[in-house]
Amino acid sequence: MKYLLLLSFCFLFLQGQAQNSDSSNEPDSIKKTVLATYYHRKFEGRRTTSGAKYRAKKLTAAHRTLPFGTLVTVTNPDNGKSVVVKVNDRGPYAKKLAIDLSERAAKEIGIYRKGIAKVSLSYTVE
Repeated sequence: MKYLLLLSFCFLFLQGQAQNSDSSNEPDSIKKTVLATYYHRKFEGRRTTSGAKYRAKKLTAAHRTLPFGTLVTVTNPDNGKSVVVKVNDRGPYAKKLAIDLSERAAKEIGIYRKGIAKVSLSYTVE
């Protein structure tokens, strides 16, 4: 009887450990409210830090620390519009700003011509 109890306990312990290790492999989802701006038209065709050419009609962005290729959902809290952009550049370098959006991304969420706007960022870090 003691062995059966010990065996059951070990089984339950190992099953709990397996579930914990599975959940730790899931990527963390990050959500932040930050200030954003967008690229000026003069940057059209110039190389980004990743080596890709900046194209105003693409859904791309610059971020100081996120890895290139990270997909970020940017939401305008004023109107609820969202867009998914791919990080392919570094910047913005003004400390109060967290992300530079392409012209198309800024237009899609309604911050184009505002200069600076508050947005919510959501992305997954693996």
